Amino acid sequence: MTRPQDARSGVEATYGPLLTPARPGGSSGRPVQLWALLPRELATVFRPGLGDTAGEVVREIQRTIPEYARPLDGAFGKALKTGVQMAFVQFLERLGNPEAPSEDRRSVFVSLGVQEFHQGRNVDVLQAAYRVGARVTWRRMAEIGRRAGVPSATLCLLAEAIFAYIDELSALSVEGHAEAREKAAGALERRRHRLMELLLAEPPSPPEVVKHAADLARWQLPDLLVAVALDQPPDEAPSAALTDFESTSPCLLLPAPEPDEREQFAEALASRRAAIGPAVPPVFAARSLRAAREALRLVDSGALVDEPVTWCVDHLSRLWLLKEPFLAAELVRERLGPLAGLTGKQHSRLAGTLLAWLETCGNVREVAERLAVHPQTVRSRAQELEALFADGLRDPERRFEMILALRAAPS
Repeated sequence: MTRPQDARSGVEATYGPLLTPARPGGSSGRPVQLWALLPRELATVFRPGLGDTAGEVVREIQRTIPEYARPLDGAFGKALKTGVQMAFVQFLERLGNPEAPSEDRRSVFVSLGVQEFHQGRNVDVLQAAYRVGARVTWRRMAEIGRRAGVPSATLCLLAEAIFAYIDELSALSVEGHAEAREKAAGALERRRHRLMELLLAEPPSPPEVVKHAADLARWQLPDLLVAVALDQPPDEAPSAALTDFESTSPCLLLPAPEPDEREQFAEALASRRAAIGPAVPPVFAARSLRAAREALRLVDSGALVDEPVTWCVDHLSRLWLLKEPFLAAELVRERLGPLAGLTGKQHSRLAGTLLAWLETCGNVREVAERLAVHPQTVRSRAQELEALFADGLRDPERRFEMILALRAAPS
């Protein structure tokens, strides 16, 4: 048998001008040249002998590819059989007429890619089936061609044409798979946005409505979730998140992290300033988001320390106190009035000492460690506080209210 390179030399001698590479920007290319080089009579040679090849291809695909090893009934089986049959018909038509229209072929093989997506498979499985089909087809055509006396040079070109043709079909199916994936992603995104609206509705949406929406959105409702308020949309959202980046106050809903996952959870949000609401059952998602947005507002105003990620659970008392600014201001005025006449430096020094004194129940050593001062300094300041507040330092209710007032007071 003639070696492929010898065959190519012979073909070049016969069809030399047709093998000239296409000029850059031209409409022709190697696949077009292949069809032009193949004799039109080949379609007549191969058509009678390929009657059983389509069935052989289907059987070999089922034998070698586990995903297709099942009864060929329903839409799947019909699509596979139609696709294989169409591939043969179109291939033979192109042999007879390289300019034959291809719209029917396009719709069939794009549709195969769509169906693969809906079957839950990636496109690699279908591409493997195409390779199997190409091998079986080439094996059968080589047998028929040798019996019919087709020159080895022509068979070499035919093999190249078969695999180029399969590449075309595969590309169409990849396109269909990608289109279906994009369409499904759009539908899923709409369903998840609807689920988020239901979770954040007030009054809360009926549980059965939320559950149904979650099923449609393919989002597992967690026992506890957190809302995350953001100053601006992140570059990339965590994959488990429901998102709303279209509003002026972007936010996320996520399953609540375990205590030992806090650091990793925060790192996923650290590209933007964020506040994480309390962990709540899904029915109270709106409450978690309100707290998160309030925390973000307080960070912006300077009432809470500016951190990349603010956990509401770390600031519950301040969030509660600062929710009603008027009442918080009244509490400060009533309970911290004795400090009002001091200079700024005196006020800061005694307010800090008072809070530490109240929180430690007057433990001098602990207050000294907390403030990084000498115990004698603590005793001296305590005497000043005694003079200012008198019996108020010994009244349990007053002590509690003073702690709240100190926490609510501007720092």
